[in-house]
Amino acid sequence: MTELTLSEVILERIHPGIAVVRLNRPHVRNALNLSIRQELAEVFRGFMDDDELRCVILTGDEKSFAAGADIEDMSKISAIEMYQRHTERLWNAVAECPVPVISAVNGFALGGGLELAMNTDIIVAGRNARFGQPEVKVGIMPGAGGTQRLTRAVGKFQAMYLCLTGNLLNADEAYTLGLVSKVVDDEAVMTEALALAHHIADLPPIALAQIKEVIIHGADASLGAALAMERKAVQVLFASQDKQEGMKAFLEKRKPVFVGK
Repeated sequence: MTELTLSEVILERIHPGIAVVRLNRPHVRNALNLSIRQELAEVFRGFMDDDELRCVILTGDEKSFAAGADIEDMSKISAIEMYQRHTERLWNAVAECPVPVISAVNGFALGGGLELAMNTDIIVAGRNARFGQPEVKVGIMPGAGGTQRLTRAVGKFQAMYLCLTGNLLNADEAYTLGLVSKVVDDEAVMTEALALAHHIADLPPIALAQIKEVIIHGADASLGAALAMERKAVQVLFASQDKQEGMKAFLEKRKPVFVGK
């Protein structure tokens, strides 16, 4: 295992195909100030040309995934300073990661923390995790996808309820709404995330990339356009070595070995 520690983000390479990215501001429940967002973007941009990488786990600590934006930091900046930060570019580094990203959530995923988790592909939550968009309680609103990704995840009326009231969901409620992929005991969150990551790392990476791309981009297309995108992606996969290996292994009743070609 290799580890890279920036001031507020820790990158662990626990396996050639699996990286764990940890938010590391425990004294403020991993509140998201500008510097931690910049470090997170730096780490995820480093994944763009990593041919060995197959899956990423994004997590905080046992008490908090990320409790939202850093209010002390935000209270001091002007509208123009907020604009000039262009934090949307920093979040895009997570959203555009070419491999599947799993959020492993214990404790709070609030405000910017929930928005960050919604930039990933799978969310594994501890039973005592809490989710919400409470920005309205401090006089603002979600500004990093909380009104848009949340609506796409849970629908208009639930998104309205969460954003207009600032109320929180527990893990089971979030799962029922479709905001969370899986709920496990708090102490099992990383174990489950790692098991998922190892499972994904053994699957054909080109197929994984096509699945991720089609689901994300198809969500905002018309049904006809999205289905055409899906068909083209399937056709591309029929040209891959991994398709040949996967089907041959199935017929020979053995485990396939995928190489990403």
